[in-house]
Amino acid sequence: MSKRIHVVPHPDGWATRREGASRAGSVHDTQAEASQAARSTAIREGGEVIIHRPDGRIRDADSYGNDPFPPKG
Repeated sequence: MSKRIHVVPHPDGWATRREGASRAGSVHDTQAEASQAARSTAIREGGEVIIHRPDGRIRDADSYGNDPFPPKG
């Protein structure tokens, strides 16, 4: 199962959905609530959160856990 969790627009607000899943994991009233739920899961599982804009384009992405390409410097 993918450790990437997307925060996407949903008819009832905003939803979290694992990459490759056809159904939402959870549905929230606001993007902030959905982002926090996705972040909690990603921290627990060492995954990644990908936040989308209302039009579906990617707005932001954050990784939690072991980064295979840590920043230099």
